[in-house]
Amino acid sequence: MSNAPHMTSSGKKTRNILFFLSAVALLPACQGEFKTTDSLCSAHPELCEGLNNNDGQCRIQRTDLIWQRYKQLKTPTDIEKLHTLEFTRSYQYCLEYAAEIEPTRYKERKSVRATALIHSYEVIEQLTEELADSQEPAVIYDRWSQGEHQAKEDFLKLEGTGQLQTPELQLALASFYTGVDKAKTRQLLLRALELYHGKAQVKPDIILTLATQAHQDNNKTEAYLWSRVGSLMGLPVTNSETLSRLYPMPPQDKTHLDSLADSIIQSISAGHFNRVYVEKNLSALPSQQPAQPSS
Repeated sequence: MSNAPHMTSSGKKTRNILFFLSAVALLPACQGEFKTTDSLCSAHPELCEGLNNNDGQCRIQRTDLIWQRYKQLKTPTDIEKLHTLEFTRSYQYCLEYAAEIEPTRYKERKSVRATALIHSYEVIEQLTEELADSQEPAVIYDRWSQGEHQAKEDFLKLEGTGQLQTPELQLALASFYTGVDKAKTRQLLLRALELYHGKAQVKPDIILTLATQAHQDNNKTEAYLWSRVGSLMGLPVTNSETLSRLYPMPPQDKTHLDSLADSIIQSISAGHFNRVYVEKNLSALPSQQPAQPSS
């Protein structure tokens, strides 16, 4: 995991994609009043202005942005404005590619895409200005991730105040300590898992960083565990056979850790993840238990 203040453009794009994956599932809840995007645009044309409407390119990103704009219209908070900003970035990222595509039939669509791209830059600039003085921790972190040094200091001042008790903000805080204090990074990531409730999608960086850090520390037991969890979640980690070769261990220990990985997945899904339970099981490998006296 890279340190947030020095995010590359690729890192920012990855962060936007992860946001998109975690937030898009929330949008259908907004659609009760309007059955289709077209009906929403008819009732609120301002929500659809400046977009490449009636164009197959960036359709998903455009639709999600429209519904997020509607959500912000109904709930005009800084958090919803931040979500709109994130969705606009995802839409802009798609448009940057789409604007280069030469339409085979309707040449005017290339001009529409270019116009929509310019509009997205303007909207992002406007939303950024409107959020410049926001004291919402998530907004402060967004400013930090975009390279604002003062925002980094403002965000770190919130540590210990109780205002960072969400998985996303714990992960953000962990990004600062990565490479500085690995033990603290690990505890922050485990705390992030404790803060998930219901079936919210877990940020992949939490699991991948736990696995990577354990591997770097040559902690084969924990590296195997979190890699196994990542595999069960469908994350880009190696398969079970390769894991067994990377982290050789007695069969009974592997069985124990496989069972613990299953338990972790279930506990996160149920919103009951407990790091003390994980620590206890990590220190209770069957091969390390005293032999039982024979009768």
